[in-house]
Amino acid sequence: MSNTVRCGLIQTKNAIVSPNGGTDQKTIEKIKDAMLEKTLKLTKEAHEKGVKILCFQELFNGPYFCAEQQPCWYDLAEEVPNGPTIKKLQGLAKEYDMVIVVPVYEKEQTGVYYNTAAVIDADGKYLGKYRKTHIPQVNPGFWEKFYFRPGNLGYPVFHTKYGIVGVYICYDRHFPEGARALGLAGAEIVFNPSATVAGLSEYLWKLEQPAHAAANGYFVGAINRVGTEEPWSIGEFYGSSYFCNPKGQIVAQASRDKEELLVADLNLDEIREVRHTWQFYRDRRPETYESLVKL
Repeated sequence: MSNTVRCGLIQTKNAIVSPNGGTDQKTIEKIKDAMLEKTLKLTKEAHEKGVKILCFQELFNGPYFCAEQQPCWYDLAEEVPNGPTIKKLQGLAKEYDMVIVVPVYEKEQTGVYYNTAAVIDADGKYLGKYRKTHIPQVNPGFWEKFYFRPGNLGYPVFHTKYGIVGVYICYDRHFPEGARALGLAGAEIVFNPSATVAGLSEYLWKLEQPAHAAANGYFVGAINRVGTEEPWSIGEFYGSSYFCNPKGQIVAQASRDKEELLVADLNLDEIREVRHTWQFYRDRRPETYESLVKL
């Protein structure tokens, strides 16, 4: 009997931002509400299609505000798990019997913020969170160090009702070390919620995550938002969310420019089959790698 889990990824466009950006709390709350509403509709669709593990896009309930450096966006952050968004989705996860990975802007305390993904089990229980580890500061339009502290929780995995889940957020995907750590910790499916635009790194989109999947023998779900976001002009988010299997093969892919739910059935028994063929974990030589962390 196969151990197949139906999984889903949601990619969406941002709600309209005012010409002056999110300059006040009222505007920011309006954006959050609009993004949550459209994501909840797609979450309901996922439930109706039998999805058991679902992941949203990076910073799902707002724009990619790192395109500018404005303190007003600190007001988008909320506590995890005690903020209203996670609490609401805990109830929905329980109602739908669905594991949900929820990437949000986290407020630990005033002035201390993280790019975070909370993991909620199918009974509504909050299992924990991953905080984005690698924080870019790239011109133009990716001013993340202005908003986020580097993650300090390591590379946790979460034992959900339907499988062992890991999370690696956006820019993290350029670093193979954390991807390996998730595999060594037992991850069966690693989700990479992202916000990336056409241009410099687009050619890497179909290379890095499949490479992580093949090198570590697990499934990867890569999520990207779609469209452009006013008033900024950093480029077009090109969607193309996908799942790849433990061989590094893309098995399902979303469109480039449309809001949608991507669904795929992932047979977790493939992990065992691949790892029995490619003995990467057996043949590792960690005692020879010490110099990598001393440089």
